[in-house]
Amino acid sequence: MTKEVGIYIYDRFQLLDASGPMTVFELAERFVPDSYKLCVISKMGGNIRSSSGLIVDSVAANATPLPDTVVIVGGTGTEEATQCADTMSYLRTCAVHVRRLCSVCSGAFLLASAGLLEGRRATTHWRLASHLQNLHPEIRVESDRIYVRDGMIWTSGGVSAGIDMALSLIAEDLGEGIARRVAQEMVVYYRRPGGQSQFSVLAKLAGEDNPFTSLLEWMRSNLSQPLTVEQLADHAAMSPRNFSRAFARSTGVSPAKAVERLRLEAARERVESSREPIEYIAAATGFHDPERMRRAFIRTFGQPPQALRRASR
Repeated sequence: MTKEVGIYIYDRFQLLDASGPMTVFELAERFVPDSYKLCVISKMGGNIRSSSGLIVDSVAANATPLPDTVVIVGGTGTEEATQCADTMSYLRTCAVHVRRLCSVCSGAFLLASAGLLEGRRATTHWRLASHLQNLHPEIRVESDRIYVRDGMIWTSGGVSAGIDMALSLIAEDLGEGIARRVAQEMVVYYRRPGGQSQFSVLAKLAGEDNPFTSLLEWMRSNLSQPLTVEQLADHAAMSPRNFSRAFARSTGVSPAKAVERLRLEAARERVESSREPIEYIAAATGFHDPERMRRAFIRTFGQPPQALRRASR
């Protein structure tokens, strides 16, 4: 049976937030005819201007039946959209009647403002994650995730993460084989290696004009190595003592803490997005001992790796 997918837009929405998932569903429809029907929806219908200036035609929310799946996009107009009573009412209705309600990037703020993320796990663009958490402390914001599924609500990270989420929606509906074919056709990863951590943690540690940016990137790519202070200092051509002081001054954390953060987020992404044995992941990310990784997970995430893997399925 054909499933209708509605893409909800508003003034100054982000074009790729909409077009990325739409392309995924379009290609799936080519591979499996009559699988999907796309519909672009807005509050009043008609022409809606994106943040880039491109105008997209849409149908009014109250003039079309509720789709099977609704995807709420992000954009620079997000804040104004959260203040729209009609939009909030529509999203609450969707939460009751549609099979899946999804968001891309800052679209999570609309779901949160409608009260639909209370007590749930969710993600958004890594740069906006702390703001979402501060505005809505009742949400468990997971800033390192590419996308998060909590029941019938899916949220995804920054911009292109909507494509990753849509591929997973396709896999749920049509199987992983079709999702892989769509990813191949789009020349994108089916399972992207690394979460938003490859952008968020490195960005937070490196900041702007940080002399250790290249070292941090090297650390992220060589987590299976010991990454001792001596090794890192040698890589930076500094004495261990001077390196430790300069590194902490530039990043705000010790070299050991930076290594642990990078390892934890890389390990978590692999735990949640793959079926690799926990022992293998522990070795590949530099924990080596699975028990050591388990303790680090509980200390940081409040759950062991196996529990996080089960929750992500």
